[in-house]
Amino acid sequence: MRAAQKQNNTKAVMHMSVDSSPSIDAVTKGKARLFRTLSAESVLVLPNAWDAASATVIAAAGATAIATTSGGVSWSLGRGDGQRLSRDEMAQAARRIVDSVDLPVTVDVEGGYGSAPAEVAATVRAVVEAGAVGVNLEDSTAVGGPLFEVAEQSARLRAARDAAAAAGLPELFINARTDVFLFGIGASGGRLGEVLARATAYAEAGADGIFVPGLLDLDVLNTLCAESPLPVNAMAVAGGPSVTELAQAGVRRISLGTALAQAAYSAARSAATELLGTGGLTALEGSLDFSEVNGLFRH
Repeated sequence: MRAAQKQNNTKAVMHMSVDSSPSIDAVTKGKARLFRTLSAESVLVLPNAWDAASATVIAAAGATAIATTSGGVSWSLGRGDGQRLSRDEMAQAARRIVDSVDLPVTVDVEGGYGSAPAEVAATVRAVVEAGAVGVNLEDSTAVGGPLFEVAEQSARLRAARDAAAAAGLPELFINARTDVFLFGIGASGGRLGEVLARATAYAEAGADGIFVPGLLDLDVLNTLCAESPLPVNAMAVAGGPSVTELAQAGVRRISLGTALAQAAYSAARSAATELLGTGGLTALEGSLDFSEVNGLFRH
């Protein structure tokens, strides 16, 4: 089924590239096409950024595209995760990241900053205007659930797809996140079937990928990847399956969520604890050189 989906997506992009509005500049359209190519031709590994500096460092490390983490963005702006930012705040953060790198940027827009399809559409327009070429849209109504009903989330995804086209970027990559496994929704034996049902409905609604955080069982992933009509995105975690193992299970996109931001803040805490405790500076050893970091910025 994935081959058919890829063929349909390719035809859609070719058609949309001809008919789309000229309001989006050629550079953004090129990034959108590149992101689709990266998503289709190889396993796409996305270390998640949370601000312009982290995006720049990740790009310098060799990333081919940048994905944001809503949690990291929220923390950097003094808020907790879980749609505590406004639509405008997230779009402004996306713009700063887009402006800091030459790579395609896909933005975690959480639940779309509103439950209604019209609110999702407004969010998509905002991040497209910010220069993003992809979004993650989750089906949780709140942290921990419950989830939107399949028909409700499908309508929200259709609104996202229509809004992208109307904004002049029909090539926008929509990664539909489902939190069935992350929040343990329903009986454990029925979760795979629920994800597959959602993947089928979300594909019909215009999604390009299915993101299943919380699922790292390689046997279940093998089955999901073989039967899903959409390419599967998994969230890797320390101590879990490696990138190679996830790829061998059929996963096509691998991200880290808030893990890099957590690592950065852990390093800051360790250095501060040592400095304030013993007065030592050993935690700072091995840090990036000032001139190396400063030289990454173009402005």
